[in-house]
Formats: sequence, C-alpha cells, structure tokens
Amino acid sequence: MASVHESLYFNPMMTNGVVHANVFGIKDWVTPYKISVLALLYEMFTSKPIALPERRRLNKLILPLQQGPDLSLGQFLKIVEECCSQTAYAVKLRLHEMADGELKDMEYFFSTIPTPFSALDSEAYKTSVVGLFMRHMLLAYNKLSFSQVYKLYKSLQHYYHSHYAQPSEVELRVPALTADDSEMDLTSTEDTIGDRMEKDELDTPLHESELGNEEIPSKGPLSQKQAEYFLARQAYLLKNDENKALRPAALQEELNNMLKFNPDFAEAHYLNYLNSMRVQDIFISTHSLLHYFDRLILSGSEGKSNGDEGYGRSLRYAALNLAALHCRFGHYLQAELALQEAIRIAQESNDHVCLQHCLSWLYTLEQMKGSDSSVLTEDSVKMAAHFCLPYLASLGIQSLVQQGAVQGTTAHMLMDALKDTDILHWKHSLSELIEISLAQTTSIWRMYGKSTMAQQQAQLLLNMNSLEQVNFGVQQNNTEAFAVALCHLSELHAEQGLFGAVSEILKHLKEQFPPHTQHAKLWMLCDLKIQFERAMNDGKYHLAEPHVTAIAALNKTEGLYRKAQVLKALNRTTEAYSILQRLQERCEKTKCTEMIIRVMLATAELHWESSGFATALPLLLQALALAKQHHLQALASETILHLAFTQLMLGVPEQALGVLYEAMEPILAHGALIDKGRALQLTARCQMAMAGSSPNGQGHAALGLAVQTLGEAAGYFSLLDCKERLRDVYYLQAQLYHSLGQTPQRNKCAMLFRLLDQELPLPAAAVTMRL
Repeated sequence: MASVHESLYFNPMMTNGVVHANVFGIKDWVTPYKISVLALLYEMFTSKPIALPERRRLNKLILPLQQGPDLSLGQFLKIVEECCSQTAYAVKLRLHEMADGELKDMEYFFSTIPTPFSALDSEAYKTSVVGLFMRHMLLAYNKLSFSQVYKLYKSLQHYYHSHYAQPSEVELRVPALTADDSEMDLTSTEDTIGDRMEKDELDTPLHESELGNEEIPSKGPLSQKQAEYFLARQAYLLKNDENKALRPAALQEELNNMLKFNPDFAEAHYLNYLNSMRVQDIFISTHSLLHYFDRLILSGSEGKSNGDEGYGRSLRYAALNLAALHCRFGHYLQAELALQEAIRIAQESNDHVCLQHCLSWLYTLEQMKGSDSSVLTEDSVKMAAHFCLPYLASLGIQSLVQQGAVQGTTAHMLMDALKDTDILHWKHSLSELIEISLAQTTSIWRMYGKSTMAQQQAQLLLNMNSLEQVNFGVQQNNTEAFAVALCHLSELHAEQGLFGAVSEILKHLKEQFPPHTQHAKLWMLCDLKIQFERAMNDGKYHLAEPHVTAIAALNKTEGLYRKAQVLKALNRTTEAYSILQRLQERCEKTKCTEMIIRVMLATAELHWESSGFATALPLLLQALALAKQHHLQALASETILHLAFTQLMLGVPEQALGVLYEAMEPILAHGALIDKGRALQLTARCQMAMAGSSPNGQGHAALGLAVQTLGEAAGYFSLLDCKERLRDVYYLQAQLYHSLGQTPQRNKCAMLFRLLDQELPLPAAAVTMRL
C-alpha cells in the first residue's frame, strides 16, 4: 500500500520549482560561448526575415541558452540548426570571421551590437531579457584590460577551431581565460591584470573542459543565473522525473565543481543531499544536509527575512530533516532523538506548524517500528485541522485509513473517509495527495479481492493529469503512488495469464524507477513474486528456490512464507511446519491479518498430507472467520475451497459441493485463473464422488458433467501454462473416460498425462491428496 508520507520531507530550496539562490557571489563575464549567443542574437535582429515557426523556436531557445551552462560550439550549433538552419549558418559565418580574422574583428563585432538603450524597437530593449543580457556582456567586455581582451580572443579562436580540428590537434596549448585570473565580473574597477601579467601567463593552457569535448560539460565556475537555472532544473527533475535529471555521478561531479568555487553555496549542498539520497548514501546525505543548514545560518538569509526567529527556524527544521533522513534509512533510535530535538526547539519558539510536522513524523516512526499509532494519528489530524493545515490533516486521515484497512474497519467507512479527503484535495489542489489516495484505494480494493475495481482505480491514476505546474516539459510520474499502481496492474495481469503485458509494465517500471532509486524495491518484489508463482505453477521448484532468497532480502515475511511453500512442495513437512509456526507468531505481533490467514491455510494443507483432515477443520473455520471479519473476499473464497476439499475427503461430497457454490461466483468474477481452475477441478471431483452413489443413469450424466467441468479447468490452466495442474486434470479425465467407456478419449488423455509426467522434474503426487 502506498506510503502516505513520501512528501513530508521539508524542502526549503524549492517553491514551485524555483531555487532561491541568493548567496552566490560570481557575476557574469564574457566567454567564447556567450560571444556565440551574442552572435545568434545579432543575426536574429539584423538578418533577413525569418519564417514565423522558426522565429518562435529561436525565441523559446534564447532563455535556456542564456541561463544554461556553457556549451561546446558543436552542441550550440546543433541546437540552433534544429530551430533554423539559415540562422545557424549565419552564426557560424560570423564566428568564422572573428576567429580566422584579427583582434580588431572581435572589437568591431562588439561595437556593432545594438545597445539596449538605443534599440527601442527591437528585442534588445533595456527591460527585456535579451536587453539585460546584452547590456551585461557589453559592460563586462568594456571593463576588460588589453591583456584580458587578448586572452578572450585567443580563447575564442580555440573554441572555434577545436570544433573542426582532429582530436590530435586539440592538444595545442593556448592562453587560458579562467575566473581565477581574469576577474571579469561587473564589480571590478581596477586593471590588476596588466601589472602582473608576464609572458609565461600567455602560454598557460585552457581548462580541460574548454578543449572541445562535447561529452564533458563545462567545469568552469557558473555565474549566478547559470547556477540558479542549473539547480532549479535538476531539483525539479529529481522531484518529478528522475530519469531526465543528470545521473548521480555526473550530478555529483557538477556540484563538487560548483562548491569548489563557492563552498558556502547552501542550495548546492541541499541538492547534493537530494542526489545522495538517490543512491542511498547515508554518509554524504547527512554531511550535505548538515552543511546546508550550517551555510543557511552563516549566510544570514533566514535571519534577514525573519529576524532572529530565522536562525531558530533553520535549527528546528534541520533537526526535523535529520529525523526524516534516519527514518528513510531505518535508524529509528537516531530518528527519535532528532525528533525530540526538533520538538524541543519548536516548543521554545512556539512554532505550531513545525510541531505538527514533528507529530506527523512521530506517528510515522511508530508505524515503522510496528507499534499502534492510531491515537497519535488522530491527535495529529485534530491539531492540523485546528491550525488550518489541510495537507497534514489529509495525510493523517490517509494514514488512519491505511491502519483501518489492516485492522478490519468496514469498507464503507474507509471509502467515506477517502471520499472526504478527496474533496479536501481537489479544493486545495493537492495533486500529490490525490495520487496517494487513488493508490490507496487501488490497494484496498485489491486487498478485498475486487480485482476489477482495483484495476479501474489504477487506470484512473495513470491517466490523471497532474494539477501541478509543468516546468521543463516534465509531468510528475515518478512518485510511490505510480509505482504502487503499476505493480498492482502487473500482478493483476499475471493472475490472468497475460505475461506479455506484465513484461511491458515491468520494463516501464525498470526504466522509470532504476535500481538505485527509493521505490525500486516495489517492482523488484513484484517481479520476484510473479516469477516465483510461475515456477511453482509449472512444478519447477528448483527454479523457485533462488527467488526465495531474493524475496526475503526485500521482505522477510514474504520470504519466509515462500520458503514454507517450497518446502511443502518438496515434501519436507517438518521444516515447513516449523517455519509456518514462526511466521504466524511474527504476524500476530505485527497484526498482519492477510498473512495470518495464508499461514493457516498452508498449515491446513500440511495436515492433509498426514491425512489429518479433521484436525484441519478448526484452522480453516478460524481462517474463514478472520477473512469475513476483515472483509477479505479473495481469502474467504480460498478458505471455502479448502473447506470444501476437506469435506470431500471426509466423505461428504454433497455438503462440499454446497459450500463450493457459495465461493464460485466471486472466484469466477474476480479471482485469478489458477483459483478458477482449482475451483472447477474441485467441483468436478465432487461430481465424480456423487456419481458413484447415484443410480446408473444419473451417474453417467454426472460423469459427463464432470468431464465438461474438467475441460473448463484445463482451459484456465493452459492459459497459465500450469503443467502440474494440467497433469492432474488429464489424469482425472482419463479415469472418467474409462468409466464412460470412451477408449479413444481415454488414451488421448493418458498420453498427455504421460508426456507431462516425463517433462516435470518431480513425479506426480496423489491427485486425491491435493487441492
């Protein structure tokens, strides 16, 4: 079931996808790349009229080119050529004139650029984005000393020629233009370079990132706007579509480069924290988070906006984020200590909002530890409603619904609560909580055994458009809610034998949630469970055994249950019984009702193998009572199948058939193919048992009906490619045809049985002793 606290991480860096980076100290300066951007703007203003579609594409390109990091010439020309090939050729020609000409050609280019104060009718007007950029570049260029202009010109030459040169020719050493010695910022008023510039400085090499390798991003320092744009884009992509963000190693390298030039850049530390969380690196995550709040306090940005209260706010939210971090990694003691610290500071400052966040994390921590947190959750909902915090109130209600579903609250109460929270979500446009609500509804319907309703809710979530503003052309689709819905869909398709669709869904999940991401465990567990069930259905237990270890690594409870299933199938009854008893004790402590019922059914099957059918009855009746109490229709139907089989083996087929008809309708409507086949196979066996005590004419009719029923069961098992079950069906059909005197059909079924018996690794068990 979807976690309702994925979004509780306090993210002070983002507001509607915008990074507030007001402590970056590096100003704009002229680079060869920015000269290329100026050339593009110049050609757009002065060249022949450009077609309207191409003009629109170029206009959309201007802002990313100005704010993004410096690109190589090849990357720049490729982007421009995709928008307008004519303009790209003109820019290339303009750069060629400067790079293959003389220094005066570059001087002439800057003198011909329209100034923002004179070009009132053009896009370069002083209040426009283009006008501000051109004014910054002109001011920065006019402040350069002669030596700096010479270095800039040599850098431009290398920037241009490295695009056309062979790799071996790029090893030429040319003058460098780096931020450390150029001081081309707008605040520089003195020519300090000319006095200290020597001849050997003219021969210093360019930075390796300027040598034309298009695969390597710029390693030089970013300007303030470039840093803000880079951080805003990466933070937004990490939140909404992680696959489109830089890979963890590449992003780490860029952030390290950014922090090398400005170690006190607080927002870069926070993005470093988010990036480390992607790869589950607890050390770097904690280190970056603490550095973020340290730099935030030292910079004084909080204090300037909020007075002395700003420093305390940073401290308490630092403790709260630290608690969330430890919760994420399962360090419950450290998380509790950090929460206590955050609560203490918030109480001293009388910060009710922070206290509500702390209370939300407190009951989440109790849930993670396996304790009953319903009282804390109810208090949180009441207080959040009192302080008009709809987000936290809705999170609390969804958490109560999740607990109520496990503890057996009636379905209509849960659905009414979810309906009320949905009204709140739509009223306040809380799209993340709408997604969580739909994922929870999917999980609840699935738990109740209503596969059609679960599939409908999952499709509703996947086809819903986000209410959040879409930046960078990315929709939010990498949340836990989407992962949960897709996993449910894959399991539902696997139950119906649609393994082609299952592979497509899992392929999408693997692309959308790579193995290093937070929610990858969901599809990993789902994939392993599907593979395990297929191997068990095929009777290939040697293939199922490796999956048990992998499942146990992701979910210990599921791993123990699967291990007991394999041991039972291998006739290692004593070991299976020991594991099931241990598992039942564990589940009773955690109040996992679904698993308790499954353990009871598996234990009853172990009693069957020792012919203890009477001993199995109390267990099955107890399991049925639990399933009905918690409204678990799928498990109740499966329990009824076990009861009917037990009654059949006790010699009362009439009662077994009567009980079986009670479960037949929900199984055929919502059940998996394996359950439909098992129910029909059991029905045929009851009909066969009743035919033996019927008069001769009625007995033949009953046997003919049993043959038809077995044919339907064989159809379901064939869709699943369940060879072990098919072997049992062919055995029973051969017996029936023999009783009816239909020798050709009997021989055909006997041959099919023989082929499957030779193919399967284990010999056929007694058909009469298994459901």
